[in-house]
Amino acid sequence: MLNGKPTPAEVGTAVVRIADCDDFEPEEEHDPCPTDPLGNLLHGLLTMLPDLFAAGGFRVTDTTTGTVLVEPGCCNGLETWRDWPDVLDGTGCAHFGHALSSTAERVGDTVRLTHDVDGTDGSPVTELPPDQVRRLVADAQQDLPDFVADAQQDLPDFLGLAGAWAEQHLPAHAAPVTAALARALDLASSA
Repeated sequence: MLNGKPTPAEVGTAVVRIADCDDFEPEEEHDPCPTDPLGNLLHGLLTMLPDLFAAGGFRVTDTTTGTVLVEPGCCNGLETWRDWPDVLDGTGCAHFGHALSSTAERVGDTVRLTHDVDGTDGSPVTELPPDQVRRLVADAQQDLPDFVADAQQDLPDFLGLAGAWAEQHLPAHAAPVTAALARALDLASSA
């Protein structure tokens, strides 16, 4: 759980996991990857601006049939936590990544989950009342250990612990690592 309660080892594991999510071959405009293990691990985290990524997100399952309606795709990350209030109040849309490219959006008096917007017309759609989705989001925040329970408080608390962890374990890189984590979790103004 990304909050203010993990042990230093758990914080380090989360930092490494987020860095690993951003470990891919750089495009032409980025410097080549360093060859030392630490530099290689931190390269994507410190150079992929602003497109940092922390894997995670919602999976929506029909509890009656057990059918998974929507699950996080390859490009869905924890930074999308701010999308859900926007969906529920009708001012935004939540994307679940690629393969399948699912979305959630407010349409009138319903929240529409489209199962694959990149597919052909006629992709399956599930429509739910916003109050039910609000309860589902609240339940997910309480019940799922891998989901941020109260993102507005927990993520900044985690970022503080991660900054302290970086000061101790990565002193030469602490400030840029902390700033990169803030961007990956959509907390850049908190760094």
